Amino acid sequence: MTHSTVLARRNKKFSKDTIVLLLMAVPALVCLIVFAYGPIYGWIYAFYDYRIGMPLKDVNFVGFKYFIIAIKDPDLYRVIRNTLAMSFLSLLIIPFGAMFAIFLNELRFKRYSKFLQTAATLPNFMSWIIVFSIAFIFLSPGDGVINNILMKSHLISKPLNPLGNSNITWIFQTAIRMWKELGYNSIIFFAAIAGIDAEQFDAAKVDGAGRARIIWNITIPGLFPTLITLLLINIGFLLSNGFDQFYVFFNPLVASKIEVLDYYVYKIGLANNDIPFSTAISVSKTLISVVLIFFVNFVSKRLRGHSVI
Repeated sequence: MTHSTVLARRNKKFSKDTIVLLLMAVPALVCLIVFAYGPIYGWIYAFYDYRIGMPLKDVNFVGFKYFIIAIKDPDLYRVIRNTLAMSFLSLLIIPFGAMFAIFLNELRFKRYSKFLQTAATLPNFMSWIIVFSIAFIFLSPGDGVINNILMKSHLISKPLNPLGNSNITWIFQTAIRMWKELGYNSIIFFAAIAGIDAEQFDAAKVDGAGRARIIWNITIPGLFPTLITLLLINIGFLLSNGFDQFYVFFNPLVASKIEVLDYYVYKIGLANNDIPFSTAISVSKTLISVVLIFFVNFVSKRLRGHSVI
């Protein structure tokens, strides 16, 4: 058998394996097109004076009318303020995932470490309705567990109401998100710690470095690229901080502080039946987010030498 024949058979086998892998990816690609790119067709409603139930051919084309209305809408600026405030606060909780991963990695009792990691990761798989129910049980001003304990201990004179206190809404919602996502975020940093060269730790121990010195000089620098990458990626999604959390925690007492862009789009589009206006806001948010992602990618390429996407 000649060398060329062997190469031909290898190329043929490689081609068959490649085709099989591509066919396996087809369902995921179809779902991506249908659910991620298919809805882009709905952007057309932002340029028409559309109402639910009316055929699109029977409504007037109004161009950028609703985009101009959005720019002049005073409520939109309040909503953007809330969105950016909670998005930037969410950026601050990313390092806590790294610190939690370092803490668990340094625990001597690995069974206890695994238990803590599992317990901390579990809230990530809870729906926001369950999270709200837990928060209500513990923090409600009426029969909340914490309020009952503090009142009976005479530590407070009147019940606390963090669910209805607009002065702490941003911090409270960020704390709830951190509790829910801390364990899951730490998994990423666990993987980063596992990727650090073990010889560095061995060399540091031989040189007599303590645990604190090893963490400061080896572990933290090893996690820094992962931390920067996550921060840069999340900056690209400053205007998309979710809907579920703010929908379930929404109430009239905190409405002025908890109403974010995704909730505002829902309220305008479905609650107020103003599809063109809500679509115009959603389109603008998406385009700005895309610009932010490419800007972050450009900054990463200039500062770090490689891009994040």
